[in-house]
Amino acid sequence: MGSDTGIAKMPLRTGLWRRWSPLSSPLSRRILAVNLLAPVILVFGLLYMDRYKIGLIRTELAGLTTQAEMIAGAVGEGAIPEADVDDFGINHDIAQQMVRRLAEPAHVRARLYDLSGDLIGDSRYLLSLRGVIQIEPLPEMHRHDWRGRLDGFIDSFMTWMPNDRTLPPYLEHMHQRVSDYPEAVAALIGRTQMAVRSRNHGIVLSVAVPVQRYKQVVGALLLTADGAGVGRSLFQVRLAIFEVFAVVLLITTLLSLYLAGTIAGPIRKLAMAADYVRHRRGRRLRFPEFPKRDDEIGELAVAFREMTEALWSRMDAIEAFAADVAHEIKNPLTSVRSAVETAAKIDNPVQQKKLLAIIQDDVERLNRLITDISDASRIDAELSRADMEPVELARMLETMADVYHATGEDNGLSFAVDVPEGDNLAVQGIESRLVQVIRNLIANAISFSPSGGTIRLTGTRDGAHVRIVIEDDGPGIPPDKLESIFDRFYSERPSGEEWGTHSGLGLSISKQIVAAHGGVIHAENKSGDGQTGARFVVELPG
Repeated sequence: MGSDTGIAKMPLRTGLWRRWSPLSSPLSRRILAVNLLAPVILVFGLLYMDRYKIGLIRTELAGLTTQAEMIAGAVGEGAIPEADVDDFGINHDIAQQMVRRLAEPAHVRARLYDLSGDLIGDSRYLLSLRGVIQIEPLPEMHRHDWRGRLDGFIDSFMTWMPNDRTLPPYLEHMHQRVSDYPEAVAALIGRTQMAVRSRNHGIVLSVAVPVQRYKQVVGALLLTADGAGVGRSLFQVRLAIFEVFAVVLLITTLLSLYLAGTIAGPIRKLAMAADYVRHRRGRRLRFPEFPKRDDEIGELAVAFREMTEALWSRMDAIEAFAADVAHEIKNPLTSVRSAVETAAKIDNPVQQKKLLAIIQDDVERLNRLITDISDASRIDAELSRADMEPVELARMLETMADVYHATGEDNGLSFAVDVPEGDNLAVQGIESRLVQVIRNLIANAISFSPSGGTIRLTGTRDGAHVRIVIEDDGPGIPPDKLESIFDRFYSERPSGEEWGTHSGLGLSISKQIVAAHGGVIHAENKSGDGQTGARFVVELPG
């Protein structure tokens, strides 16, 4: 992803310089936690599976009801009339054997009650209720493999969620009667009824149906079954969910670590480089680059690099500006000091008056220089805070020409303004600063124009840009000075002008303002037909 040369030799000053790994980064841990949260919540929701469990129970109860009706029908066919009455009764011995034989293949427990509520048949007894052999199914052996441990984990997890603890417990008395089971009581009056109870972290399903002979109720058959089948079905589904969840968890973790590596790692490198720039004075740092990345990280790296370069350029400009200011201020200060020292040593009033005039000129020059320096230093801050508004350059050129003519600042020169009709040449900018640019260029043209010359102000629209041209009839600009005239404190002035009347910052400030507006300014000389003079061209986005 690019070189980080220069960063490896940085001093281990803060926590930024610890060896980076995905899990050591707070951002990486947050990415991993957020990405894992959704599948974890989903899998726990699926593991609950309450509706699916209710559906399984209903299916089991429906099957149990069918079996109960079949066994009750068979027992009812074996009912015989009671002695001396027309009512039918149940033969206890035959019913006991029939109940056991019919319930055994279905792996259910069947209990038969007569009309008086007594238990007359139970499939757990081999012979009869008076026999001594009772069948008791052994519980399933606990599995010790990973499936058994997973089943135990699911059972432990389910204890924290709404489950079978809300069901009534299954109780079995030593001497059973029909009153122990409300569903069996309902069967004695001719209604089929079901019930679900809890027992040892499991459930017991029961169905009671009436035993009838020619639509006459002769008893009640209670069929009960362990809900282990429901538990096994739930376990198989949960096992499948866990297998899918394990794969999803692995893929999500790997993708999260990859995502964290592509985000947190580069950001950490950028933070280290920024910290290095902040605490070091040298410029040997090669800022991390990610040329193959066309995303926000790549844009951030480019922005950091350009910002750093801009900072260094700004620091260089500040240092150069400070050096230039010190040099420019030193000259008039030296002149003032020499004049003061000389004036203190002479008694000639005429010479003292001349020295005082020199001091006054130097003081005025210092005042002008400091004012221009202050203005130049405020431009960047002011332009960065001010809001851009539409500025009509056509009207500005016409107004400036009228102002110079009305105030007499034109020095007897004539102004020619040429702007297109119906186009106000509007641009987005700061009007006061654009006025300053035009004033500086006009003042420069007045300084170099001969007596009776003409200053031409021309405005045109060139595609998406507005072009302003200011021309004079002066001697022009030396070809080797077309670029340097925009340097600070450039001192090439026309012959005959009093020295020190200009600070040399006007064109430099103008270039600074135009650049802040997204435009360009350049100088050239007029050519052709024996013309002489300078031409300044300003182009601003329209």
